[in-house]
Order: sequence, then structure tokens, then C-alpha cells
Amino acid sequence: MRIAVAGGTGRVGAHTVELARARGHDVVVLARRHGVDLRTGSGVTGALTGADAIIDVVSIDTLDAKKSVEFFAATTKALLDAAAAESVPHHLALSIVGIDRAPEGYYAGKLAQERLIQNGPVPWTLLRATQFHEFAAQIYASARVGPLHVAPKMRTQPVAALEVAERLVALAEAGPSGRVRDLAGPREESLVDMVRQYARARGSRGWIPAIALPGALGRAQRGGALLPGADADLGRQCFAEWLAEL
Repeated sequence: MRIAVAGGTGRVGAHTVELARARGHDVVVLARRHGVDLRTGSGVTGALTGADAIIDVVSIDTLDAKKSVEFFAATTKALLDAAAAESVPHHLALSIVGIDRAPEGYYAGKLAQERLIQNGPVPWTLLRATQFHEFAAQIYASARVGPLHVAPKMRTQPVAALEVAERLVALAEAGPSGRVRDLAGPREESLVDMVRQYARARGSRGWIPAIALPGALGRAQRGGALLPGADADLGRQCFAEWLAEL
């Protein structure tokens, strides 16, 4: 198969590219460093020539709902328009567990992305996954109050990014499947504990206070709205095992 990976240089995208190539697929990476701008659509149509599937794992680093919606609307429309023009038979996108129960901030953009794909001209598959183990590192780097690192209170069931990539490649091979079973990690964790454990593993001994984020999103995170349902598929690697490999 010829598989186009949108966002193929990112956390999940890089794993996806590597695994797809290891399985013998011809992979094209859709990213600016490869001459493709998904926001403007520049270079997308030509890059999709002969593609059998698109794996869409693009992302943006924002908590602003308006910016998130604008980003995912632009990138998804560019992919759908180009896929239709090149008769690509499958658009597969990665989304997030529980976003319809907390349609705020970044998640607002992901919901917009899902709706565009579901109502678009290309046969589709949607996989929702929980937060990755790497989420702890991301929060440690970005969540600060003055000189202090802080950890938002959140119930989560993190999954290995590599296992998400494995599932994406398998779904691309399977063909359009609609909304498939959610994918989550093997057990529930506290994001506060995850951030603190990550900090200790990298040698930091500073105090990391727990904070409750305001608004509907904060309530959803603390209340477990972003946890998987009983019918979700569970991954293999837990957070402690991932941390031990750093």
C-alpha cells in the first residue's frame, strides 16, 4: 500500500511512519519539512497521488478553542479536498477519548475534525485514544506558575504512543471502518502522580503542587469524563514501564 501520513514527524506520526515502512508499505510524509503545508493546502494534492490511505495525526499546541477549530478545519478540509481530487479511498484519523463529553479548548477542534471527516466525501475511519504516556512530559514542560512546575488534577488512562501507531497502521490496512473501538492504556493513573514521577525520573526534586483547572474542562478532567468506557481496547504498556525505559 501507499500510505500518506499527515503529521508524520510528530510523536505518533514518527512511530506510524516507521512501523508502516517496516511492514513494507510505501509511505509519504505530509509535513512542512517535506514540502507540504496542510494549513494552506500547498503541495497536498500532488503528495497524495496514488495513495491508498491517509493516516491523519496532525496536531497543534494550543488550549484555545478558536485556534484549535480553525487549525483542524483548515487541515482536514485540505486533506479531504485533495483526497477527493486524487480518488484516495480511505481517510483514517486519530482523535481523543471523551471529547464529546468535554467539548472545550483543544477538544473543540478535534470534534470539528471528526464531523468534517464523517460528513466528507472520502470513506473514513476514526480511532479515539486516551492521552499518551508522554503527556506527563508535555505537562511538566508547559504547565508553570511563575518558577513552579504544576500538575493539573486529572484522571487518565494513558496509552503508549507506539501502540497507537500500531493500531493506526493495522486500521489503514483494513480499509474504511467508521468509528472503531477506543484505545486506552491498561490502567487508570493520576496525572498529578505521573508528572511528579516523570520529574523525579529526570532528576528534579522540586515541589510540584497539584492544581484544579477551572471551568467545564477542569471538571471533566477531575471527574473522569475523559476515561474510556468498558468496551475500549486496552494497550499493553503501563506508565511505570514506559518511565523505566527513559
